Amino acid sequence: MAEKAKQLRCAIYTRKSSEEGLDQSFNSLDAQRAASEAYVLSQASEGWLLLPDHYDDGGFSGGTMERPGLKTLLADIELGKVDVVVVYKIDRLTRSLADFARIVEIFEGADCSFVSVTQSFNTTGSMGKLILNVLLSFAQFEREVTGERIRDKIAASKKRGMWMGGIPPLGYDIPAEGSRKLQINPAEARLVRQIFERYLALGSVHALQRELTRQGKVSKSWTTRKGKAMGGLPYNRGALFHLLRNHIYLGKIVHKDEVYEGEHDAIVDEVLFEQVQRHLNGNARRHRATSNKRMVKAPLTGKLFDAAGEPMSPTFSRGKAGRSYRYYVSASLQQGSSKTDDDAVRRLPAPALEQVVGEACARWVPEHKQPVAAANSVRIAEQGLLIELRDVTVAQVAARLSDEERLVHSTRRECTILLPLALPIRGGRRRIEPTGKHVARPDPVLIAALRKAHSMLELERGSPTIAAAPVSQYDRKVLRLAFLASDIQRAILEGKQPRGLTLERLKKMTIPLSWSKQHEALGF
Repeated sequence: MAEKAKQLRCAIYTRKSSEEGLDQSFNSLDAQRAASEAYVLSQASEGWLLLPDHYDDGGFSGGTMERPGLKTLLADIELGKVDVVVVYKIDRLTRSLADFARIVEIFEGADCSFVSVTQSFNTTGSMGKLILNVLLSFAQFEREVTGERIRDKIAASKKRGMWMGGIPPLGYDIPAEGSRKLQINPAEARLVRQIFERYLALGSVHALQRELTRQGKVSKSWTTRKGKAMGGLPYNRGALFHLLRNHIYLGKIVHKDEVYEGEHDAIVDEVLFEQVQRHLNGNARRHRATSNKRMVKAPLTGKLFDAAGEPMSPTFSRGKAGRSYRYYVSASLQQGSSKTDDDAVRRLPAPALEQVVGEACARWVPEHKQPVAAANSVRIAEQGLLIELRDVTVAQVAARLSDEERLVHSTRRECTILLPLALPIRGGRRRIEPTGKHVARPDPVLIAALRKAHSMLELERGSPTIAAAPVSQYDRKVLRLAFLASDIQRAILEGKQPRGLTLERLKKMTIPLSWSKQHEALGF
């Protein structure tokens, strides 16, 4: 009696690159599935069994793995639900040789075979794998050639002044059906001319941005094909620079570095446009001429970050007497955005900060000729500054730390040091106060709680004991203060505890029993 063939669970995968024709009652995906079902049925004697699940991707390119049907199929393969994958043609699965290698690796890991209906081979043998690689190489070659043809067509069309798609710029609407000519939007065109004219009057993109924000002017709004609303946001400086440099407002089309006459009408006349370009170029030259000086004056450029991780860049302002004041300002604040967290430090006086960092680095690594240059990064933290040093002898640095400074991270040649600083608000300005010379600030509430904790204890043979646990939750939390390390309790009584260490904070946190861990947890 003939041995019964092993049952093989077969999954059919179909794909079509475009959405065209998918709404028909019998489309390309249906045709692929019908041919694949017939092939599976022909192999019924070999134990092939068709799975009812559909793995279809309509309107997805074969050059990407980001396809819902393919992702579901690969997930089911990894779960061991599929033994054979059947496709109409190999390029239905993928057109990328690199993607195909990843897919085959998943197949082999799950002991899953791959079969093409119109190209009769599978991946169970070495010859099948060789042929698959050859065919996919040609499929990828065809895809690249198609891409080159599309790029050449776009370049030729732009030379003729045609709009080749994308988001229409402010002042224009998309072309009419069957046309490649942008249509002027009268209301937006007036705003574009206003932006060009006001820039010349104000002389600064920063001032222009602030004025547009005050007036409630926003970027162009549009809706995607999927119905998602986009745009309609306040202008940032980058968008305004791009708008003021855009040759499309002269009635021209730009392709790479070439400018061609466009089919659409101009919004800005050449005289106004050229005046704006000269002013922008003049500002850019002045910016480049002073950039090196600013770098020398701002040694923390590229190294300083606020508590949110945003880079803080150097800037300056002038007082009424013409005196310059230098600051480090967070990127979001420079771009004109506002945050709801009023306590976040986003502007710091540069000279004071550089002095504090420079003095600390000079003490930690005195062998460096430029102390600030020894700092690889400086990040604002709740208790001060986190300063990262690289290419240093960590043991020597640790020996030079003051009592309040501490290593928070270290390797053989790198370390991060917490430099305690106070950044309080004074009259709306933020002032840097090093805590190296600690000023005693006794906290009467915290001291009273510490004394209450000791009053709940009794001494028996020199050791603190307690007869019964306190009834109230508040007393139970306060009692823990009596078991703090002796030097921590002394610091609290002398008012030398770390800033931010309050009774409320202690009540909310878990206090370790180990004295060494208490120092770390409480910032001592």
